[in-house]
Amino acid sequence: MAYQFTHNYTMLCDFYEFTMSNGYFQNGLGERTVYFDMFFRKVPDGGGFAIACGLHSVIDYMEKLRFSEDDIAYLRGKGCFSEGFLDYLANFKFSCDVWAVPEGTPVFPGEPLLTVRGPAIQAQLLETMVLLSINHQSLIATKASRIVRAAGGRPVMEFGSRRAQGAGAAIEGSRASYIAGCVGSACALTEPLYGVPALGTMAHAWVQMFDSELEAFRAYAREYPESCTLLVDTYNVLKSGVPNAIRVFNEEILPRGFRPAGIRIDSGDITYLSKKARRMLDEAGFADCKICASNSLDEYIIRDTIVQGAAIDSFGVGERMITSKSDPVFGGVYKLVAVEKDGEIIPKIKISENVQKITLPHFKKVYRLYERESDKAIADVICCADETIEEGEPYLLFDPEHTWKHKRVKDFKAEPLLRRIYEGGKLVYDRPETAEVRAHCARELERLWDEVKRFENPHRYYVDLSQKLWDLRAKLLADYTVD
Repeated sequence: MAYQFTHNYTMLCDFYEFTMSNGYFQNGLGERTVYFDMFFRKVPDGGGFAIACGLHSVIDYMEKLRFSEDDIAYLRGKGCFSEGFLDYLANFKFSCDVWAVPEGTPVFPGEPLLTVRGPAIQAQLLETMVLLSINHQSLIATKASRIVRAAGGRPVMEFGSRRAQGAGAAIEGSRASYIAGCVGSACALTEPLYGVPALGTMAHAWVQMFDSELEAFRAYAREYPESCTLLVDTYNVLKSGVPNAIRVFNEEILPRGFRPAGIRIDSGDITYLSKKARRMLDEAGFADCKICASNSLDEYIIRDTIVQGAAIDSFGVGERMITSKSDPVFGGVYKLVAVEKDGEIIPKIKISENVQKITLPHFKKVYRLYERESDKAIADVICCADETIEEGEPYLLFDPEHTWKHKRVKDFKAEPLLRRIYEGGKLVYDRPETAEVRAHCARELERLWDEVKRFENPHRYYVDLSQKLWDLRAKLLADYTVD
C-alpha cells in the first residue's frame, strides 16, 4: 500500500499494567505462562449479535511491540520500577501465542473473540490495546451492520469523519463500516490505507460560494459531467434546488453525452421531499437520476422513511454511525482464565455477585454449529481446548444457566471460530485484504436466521457450554463459594 502506519503504540497502555508487570517480575512470575480471553457481555442497541472487528489493529500493534530508550527513561523517572524490570522491557521480544475470531464474523456475548497464551508480563501488557482496538471497531461495525440492513439493499455511505472522536476513530471506524456493508466512505485516507472507496461530491459551501445556485450547479456539472450529483437543499429543495438541477442536467450534462448521477437532500422532511423530487425528475425525463439522503440518519429513521414510501436510492450516514450514538460502549473485557504450572493448565475464575461478571475458566475453543440442509447457524458451543465436536454424532445443546432447556441436534456442521494468529510471537495468520473481510462478513450474515437479525426483541441465539466446561465452572464456583 502507498500509506503505512508508523506509530509504535507500545506505551499506549494503562499504567497499572506496568505496576503489575513489575510486581510479576519481582515475584518470579514474569515468565509464567498464562491465558487471557477477550470477550464482551452485551450486544449494543439490544441487538441479536455483534460484528467482530479490529484484529488488524491488534496485529499492527503486536508487530511493533518494543520499548525505546525514551520509553525506558520515562518509566525510570516514575521511580517505582526495578532496574531488572526496566532491563527486561529494554530487551523485550514478543513471544505469545494468539488466537482470534476473524474480522467480519458475527459474534455473541461470552465467547472469546481473542485468546492470548504467553508469559505473564507480555500477556498483561497487551490488555489496553487489544480492548481499545476490538471494542471500538466492533462497536462501529455492529452499528453499521444495523444501518446497512435497515436500508434494505440501498447503498449506504459512511459520512462521519468530522464527528468521530479523533483521527484514529475516523479512519478505523470508516474501515469497520465498510466491512459491515457500507459501499464507501467520505474519509479519503481509508482508500489508500485499506481500499475503502472514497466518495463525495459537494457541500453547501460550494453552492454559497457562487452568486447563484444555478451558477454553482453549472460550474460543478462542467467539472464533473460524468458523475454529477448536486446538493439541492441549500435554499429551497422544491422551488429552486431540483428545478435548477434539472435545468443544468439538460443544458450541461446531456450535451456532453452523459446522464446525471443524482441529487442529494440533506435537510427537511426527507420522505416528503424525496417523493416530490422524484416526480419532478421523472417528468423531466430523468427517471434514472438517483436521490441520496443524508442528515443525522440511523437505522430507525432509515427504516421509517422506507416504510413511508420515500423515494430514496442511497443514504449517507455520519455521526450516528461513526460514534454509535445510541449505544456508544461495546464493553469488551480481558480476563485471566488459566495459568500453567509444571506443564499443567490450572483454570482460573473471577466470581461476582453480578452473575454476568463471572468468567468462564480454562483454555477454550469455540465451535459454531450449522444446520447442514440450510447452512444456517444453530448455536455456538464453548469447549475446553482439548475437546472436539464430532459432526457424525448427535450433540446435546443445553442452556448454561437454565440447564433444563436442551436440544439434541443432528446432521450439523461444526466449524471452529478461533484462528491461530501468532505462534511463539511469530505472525502465522495470512492477513486478508479489507475487501475479503467485507465479503466474509456478508457471507456469515447470510448464515444467520432473519429472526436473530431483528432490531427489537431478536431471537436469542444460544451460546452453550460443553458438559466438561460447565462441570469445571460449577466445581470452581463451589470451591470458592461454599463456607
